Amino acid sequence: MAAQSRASGPPTEELLRECARDVVDVAEGIREVCARTSSVLFAPALTVSAHHRPRTGYAARWALLRALTDRQGLGGAAIVAPGGLGRLLGTAGEALGRESLAALVAVASLRLRVAAVLLGHPEFGQDPGMRRLTAALGADQDCEAVRALRALFKDPDARRTLSALAPVLAELLAVRGLLGEDPVSDETAWALAAGRELTAYPVRGLGTARPRAPDRRECAVEAVEPSVREAEGIAAEGSLLAFLRNVDVVGVEGRVLVQEVRGPDGVLRYVVQAPGTAPGRPGHDSPRDFADAWRDLFTADSPYTRSILLAIRDHGVPRGSDLALVGHGEGATALLNLARDEEFCRAYRVTHVVAVGAATDHREPADPRTWVAGITNRHDIVPLLDGRAAGGAPGGRPNRYRADYTGPDPEFPRCHLLRAYIEHLETVIPQVTRDVDQALTPYRGPVERTRVYRIEDRGHPPQGHPLLTVPTTAVPTSAGPVDAPVRYYDSSAAHLCYPVDADVARSLLPDVPWMVPARLGGRRALAVLSLYEHRCTTIGPYTELGLSVLVDDLWRPRPYDLARDLLRRVDLRRTGRFVVALTVGTEEARAVARELWAQPAVAGAAEVAVQGGELRAEAPGLGLSVAGGTGPGVRCPEADWVLYGRRGDSTVRTLVRVDGRPRVHTRPRVRLRLDGGHGPLARHLQILELDAVRPGFVLTNVRFTAHRSAGVLVPR
Repeated sequence: MAAQSRASGPPTEELLRECARDVVDVAEGIREVCARTSSVLFAPALTVSAHHRPRTGYAARWALLRALTDRQGLGGAAIVAPGGLGRLLGTAGEALGRESLAALVAVASLRLRVAAVLLGHPEFGQDPGMRRLTAALGADQDCEAVRALRALFKDPDARRTLSALAPVLAELLAVRGLLGEDPVSDETAWALAAGRELTAYPVRGLGTARPRAPDRRECAVEAVEPSVREAEGIAAEGSLLAFLRNVDVVGVEGRVLVQEVRGPDGVLRYVVQAPGTAPGRPGHDSPRDFADAWRDLFTADSPYTRSILLAIRDHGVPRGSDLALVGHGEGATALLNLARDEEFCRAYRVTHVVAVGAATDHREPADPRTWVAGITNRHDIVPLLDGRAAGGAPGGRPNRYRADYTGPDPEFPRCHLLRAYIEHLETVIPQVTRDVDQALTPYRGPVERTRVYRIEDRGHPPQGHPLLTVPTTAVPTSAGPVDAPVRYYDSSAAHLCYPVDADVARSLLPDVPWMVPARLGGRRALAVLSLYEHRCTTIGPYTELGLSVLVDDLWRPRPYDLARDLLRRVDLRRTGRFVVALTVGTEEARAVARELWAQPAVAGAAEVAVQGGELRAEAPGLGLSVAGGTGPGVRCPEADWVLYGRRGDSTVRTLVRVDGRPRVHTRPRVRLRLDGGHGPLARHLQILELDAVRPGFVLTNVRFTAHRSAGVLVPR
């Protein structure tokens, strides 16, 4: 009865997960059929038989080949037999777009698992960053996927999105792998889908034992003195919690710690302590950022790893000394990379590695005697970055200690903070603390010397360099102080450009005689409907829908001003776009637009997506939608803009500088629809009757950086 009631009611998360498990079992069965059929196709006995009886033998082989490659059969990529010909045929099938039936069924299972997570939290699926990442992974766009995930980490307002992403990241990576063309990545994806042990990098199929080409950016370390308060917080006695508190003290500013500890047996040993990466932009040109955290996972040579090695050498640790490595997050991964380095382990005896909030399963130290402990919170996304869910089987290997637990706070990044791990080691999992301290007995003694090193990555430019490395000034607003210019680190935009009647466009502008629409020839002016998706900005992520009219020089309007202005720098331009209506996605963005740029902004929810030649925007509250293909496009020069707003009896002039790869589309199939729209933006669109025509041309910029200066009052 209970089963019938559950089946007749609405789907639950657990029911979807059960379905996903059943579907992946079916996919594994189909894959076994593919393997058996492939082995029969390339069996030597069948080959010999075909030579002796070509009429029936080749017919049988042809039937098997069709079963493996036909769209109505097992799919073009279903040939899994080893050997040159089998691999060639399988690759050819993938190139023709014939996905393996087994892979497609496995993808269905993975999407059921993602749906199970989104069922309980549908708001996560609407987040722009989450949508961008999901689309990139599903479309086999590795670079775009890394950028999307990095943008989420750098965005302090994406915490809830990252909380939702943690349990589905492995599934998303597996979808990408199953739909890709790399056979190694395919094997990794199958391991993710079926819950087996990983042997390769989940995005590009890079084996974990085969690092990439080394990154030779210049690194440096500098011994620095801790502040008085920090010095008081650094422990004078060795223990697990003492070492972790040291990391918490020095980790904020991108520093590492080397301590000399006199053990109970009187031997002097050394403890290296390294912090992890917190969401946000790194300071002091530190290599502790998400891009290097990702690199640390799959290569033993990274800027952070080399910086720690420089600190050890600068400290003067004698060759042959005993070393314990204690780290959190990216710092733990960098220390594990050192422990995997054979040359390093010949110089020093790495006795212990303690990794908190980092994956340890696929990192074997060069010295088999090294004791490795991994402590992970199942809510923490960082240990999932190698594609393995926390809580997997430890494998029962010697000199390994693994503690997976479920912390009380599921929200990221709080669940990844070292402070939270320390609290959990004290209250939630005290037995783990006792176990690790028992293993660290040789390091449980007085600290005789401590040095703090600031690590630098001299080849690591500031984020957004060079466009966004500009001086800023804090400007007070009703939403709090805002740094001007406002910087946009990761955005997409589409500008729908409509030729409209000049007199109608003039009716939307302020009632002053010297502000007139720029004419395109005859009685036509240009109205621009701009759609923005700002994923990472200094005022948080938000969407923006704006309507503007191109206007002439406010003092001396002359024919063809627009054509001449395109040859001038943006700060010397005389024409610009007057913003007549604007809808933004957050209250902070509304306050900034009104108070810094004097634009008539109102708050309203909207979704904007500019990807793959398709444009989509939805604003249900405004009764407004935009959809359609942009058509063929060609690269065009970057167009910086001058925007005008109105405050009292003055005009506010704002400069917008952009860096991206814009394209102009002269034959767009995009249509604007107004369904009972209300509000200033919808009203102005109705006046211009833009829903009745297609835009004359469309400018798109799938990904760009920009900054908008604070508006300047001009006496007009």
